[in-house]
Amino acid sequence: MNYQNVSLPEGAAKIGETPIMNENTVAPGILNKHMAPKGKYGNIVVLKGSLDYVWEDTPEDVITADVDHPIVISPERYHHVIITGEVEFKVEFYEVKETETKEIDKDALRPGEDFI
Repeated sequence: MNYQNVSLPEGAAKIGETPIMNENTVAPGILNKHMAPKGKYGNIVVLKGSLDYVWEDTPEDVITADVDHPIVISPERYHHVIITGEVEFKVEFYEVKETETKEIDKDALRPGEDFI
């Protein structure tokens, strides 16, 4: 399995989260190409099972998230989630005051905006 070894930036403040989702209730928008809320970090927290995650610019590098391995989602980078079986997870959203990110696509689908 390929796990991500990245932490949220220092000073990241939680500003919201999705409801807990599973393989049957996953928000459809996160299964397709999208970005995190504008200028925000995401953090996929798996409570049960596992799922896969793909950065659209490196689709061959599939990352797995499980209970011990969350995934930090950088702002302004396209990605999607792949449900691989039974899973329970949520996506937390964080703001970092010192970090400015340049918006790369003002028309990007951003399903997480509803949870901040």
